[in-house]
Amino acid sequence: MRLPFRLRGVDGTVDVEVARNDDAVGLGCRFPDGARDLATCTAVIEHAGRGYTSVMGWVQLVESTDAGSGFAPDPLGFYRDLDVPYAWFGVRPTLFDAPSRDLHEDMAWVAHSFLCFSPTMVTREVSAMLGFSWGFDIRSGRVTLRDAAPLTAASWDGHLPRLSGAYSGWRFTPGFH
Repeated sequence: MRLPFRLRGVDGTVDVEVARNDDAVGLGCRFPDGARDLATCTAVIEHAGRGYTSVMGWVQLVESTDAGSGFAPDPLGFYRDLDVPYAWFGVRPTLFDAPSRDLHEDMAWVAHSFLCFSPTMVTREVSAMLGFSWGFDIRSGRVTLRDAAPLTAASWDGHLPRLSGAYSGWRFTPGFH
């Protein structure tokens, strides 16, 4: 799936691929046995901006029926104790995720991934440009992948209360920009 966006006057695209994890060891998965056959997601940004004009990040929220908490922010492990909503951040950062589960019990796992930017590099403000969902379901030991699907600005807006609660030092602007 290819999604267009515009940041700081420059057009860009995101190419999203959801695939079955058939090489959990080669992908560096922390729990390879629990990641095998589940979904992986890679979202690659193309944007001609240079330097700070192409600095952006991914905010991801995950809902999993085995956790039962509704959508929750999903930072990378080393970001968990930091007050940072971005799971990936930098110059045209690639989103890569390969979830794992110790047991393949019946469940649904869905991620809402949003490409965002901070309008200035000195304030704690996050604006989204686009979003997509992806994930997997397990039923009777069989894994079914959920293809990537575009999300609307209303999806982003629906997550703002949870994001604002989790990251009280940050401001999240409604709508896509």
